[in-house]
Amino acid sequence: MAAAKKMRAAFDHDNFVLSRSAAAAFFVIRRTPKHRIKWPHYSSTHCACSWRALSSVPESDDEPSPSDGYLAMSSHHPLRSVLKIGSNTMLSRLLGFARDVILARLFGAGEIADAFFVAFRIPNLFRRLFGEGAFSQSFVPVLGEYRATRSVEETRAFVADVAGWLALTLAVVTIVGILGASAVVYAIAPGFADSPDKFHLTVELLRITFPYLFFISLVALAGGVLNTYGRFTVPAFTPVFLNLSIIAAAVFWAPHLQQPAIAVAWGVFIGGVLQLLFQLPALRQVGHLPWPRLRRRDPGVGKVLRLMGPAAFGASVAQINLFLNTILASLVGANVVSYLYYSDRLVEFPLGVFGVALGTVVLPLLSRQAAERSPQFPKTLDWALRLTWLIGLPATVGLLILAQPLLISLFRYGAYTAEDAWQSTLSLMGYGLGILPIIAARVLAPAFYAHQNTRTPVRFGMISVAVNMGISLVLAWPLHQLGLAIATSCAALVNAFLLWRRLRRDGLYQPQPGWPKLLLKSAGLAVIMGMVLLFLRGNTALWLSLSLWERLLRVLSLTLLAATLYLAGAWWLGIHELRDLYRQRSSRA
Repeated sequence: MAAAKKMRAAFDHDNFVLSRSAAAAFFVIRRTPKHRIKWPHYSSTHCACSWRALSSVPESDDEPSPSDGYLAMSSHHPLRSVLKIGSNTMLSRLLGFARDVILARLFGAGEIADAFFVAFRIPNLFRRLFGEGAFSQSFVPVLGEYRATRSVEETRAFVADVAGWLALTLAVVTIVGILGASAVVYAIAPGFADSPDKFHLTVELLRITFPYLFFISLVALAGGVLNTYGRFTVPAFTPVFLNLSIIAAAVFWAPHLQQPAIAVAWGVFIGGVLQLLFQLPALRQVGHLPWPRLRRRDPGVGKVLRLMGPAAFGASVAQINLFLNTILASLVGANVVSYLYYSDRLVEFPLGVFGVALGTVVLPLLSRQAAERSPQFPKTLDWALRLTWLIGLPATVGLLILAQPLLISLFRYGAYTAEDAWQSTLSLMGYGLGILPIIAARVLAPAFYAHQNTRTPVRFGMISVAVNMGISLVLAWPLHQLGLAIATSCAALVNAFLLWRRLRRDGLYQPQPGWPKLLLKSAGLAVIMGMVLLFLRGNTALWLSLSLWERLLRVLSLTLLAATLYLAGAWWLGIHELRDLYRQRSSRA
């Protein structure tokens, strides 16, 4: 812990990207009926569209590509879909923070919290694999091919076959997971075996949460169909039901049980069921509400399976690294699993709001352009990378500077102590370094999947995992959660660089003119923004002395100030990609 104390003397930092969720959390905790919050127009991640404006945008599956220079402002531009998904995802993330604030009050960062977070993380891995990774990367291109080359009846039959085989496979995996929960927990968190009570509680919770993967994987199937048909809103809004279910279980059910974690685990299960039911009407609207069936010889299913195997690894590198961190965290010290969880939840906000939204829109667009051999392919990829840099850079700077104030503002209640907030700050800063490369990888990997090349991301993913393990083994014991978080970020950087270099070498991507000016202008703006935040942030003692409302008001003010400085500077310097965000919003204001 000497290293941690040394760092504590050197840093008094905190995060910038996520402050508004604290207000939502406060209203949920107090159970007041007046929980309607009027959020400011611009978020720190710059996905700054009002809910009404985004909801009114007509969805289309015929979206044009980015043009030369900055984006063509058509009514169905892909940026609209990115903003629409980002808006819905932001709502889900805000509710997710409300959920985590409640869990922090309920569990703190002790043994019960460790047990629940491991039991929740195991099926949640499958959500990220299937909902945002392997299944979508393999299923969406094949479904797009069917739409372009097959009849409506053949396309419906293909969806029904995939649904049947997927449901059967998931049922088997779920049963095996429930029966073998003890072995799964021992494999994922071997350090828990030293504490029998914690180990047995984790096993009990996992047997409740494991069926969640059955429902959420079918949700991914439905979401893939809807995204292919340009219906992005419903899949992006669906996760809201998971957060609402967990919040309801924690607030209304958990206080009446001897072990409150049991109620929260059932909230996860119920949330999976609600998410699946919510998507069924939208599937019916596009004519693809399938009755699952099991045909043995469907070439489309075979192609999905062939693509999905490698894609599962390539798309899940970040999650595999997190799981390796969980294994080591259970070994290196008490409560490290909880510290990593709380910091991971904060860093997932910009990754989820923007990274997932951009990746979801880019995949079907690149898939169509690859099939048509369109010259717009490298331009679309370049546009996505520019947005990644312009939004990921200030998010990273703000997260590093405002890490501790955000953790104190969001979680410093109930069983979650000031020491817990500081320890979580260390891992949050380490994770924050990986925001840019993780988002970049979510943009670069679809470029390979669009060409039905899943092997290349797998090879680079294996290298990334090896890098993560090597650095983790070196840093985990001296730096604990900070070392594990740094290892994850370094692995993400290696993965993104290898993907980018290979695309350049294969001629699939060529940087468009204007990158040097873009890098210089945005870096200068980020430095100015960071200096202002450092000057105004205040020290740890100040944040701990503030009341709840004072914390929320202060962190919200810093967030809005930083976002305003960056956006105003971008407008003044003529950064066209961010100007397009204004134009997209004003066209529907």
